[in-house]
Amino acid sequence: QVQLAESGGGLVQTGGSLRLSCVVSGNAGAMAWFRRRPGEERSWVATIALSGATNYVDSVRDRFTISRDNAKNTMYLQMNNLKPEDTGVYYCSTRLGAGSWDYWGQGTQVTVSS
Repeated sequence: QVQLAESGGGLVQTGGSLRLSCVVSGNAGAMAWFRRRPGEERSWVATIALSGATNYVDSVRDRFTISRDNAKNTMYLQMNNLKPEDTGVYYCSTRLGAGSWDYWGQGTQVTVSS
């Protein structure tokens, strides 16, 4: 059974920074961050493969950095130059194959004030 737990969310002003963490218990494959902005469906933010290869949605590409420390079973999302439109609940996820994202954390709230 794979379990994930996010932390690091909070309230920050526009232009500020936050670092989210996701601790995984059990096996993890590729990992990703998703977010659910107010009034919207959950959407993908960034992915990191076991190899360390990364990919980002265009809106965060130059501001967010996804990373993982396999020795600590932890994934991170460094978020810089935050904007009000980054407000939402951030979720981490992992999948063991190439299909759907199978396992999810409970989410952590990020609020960016203008």
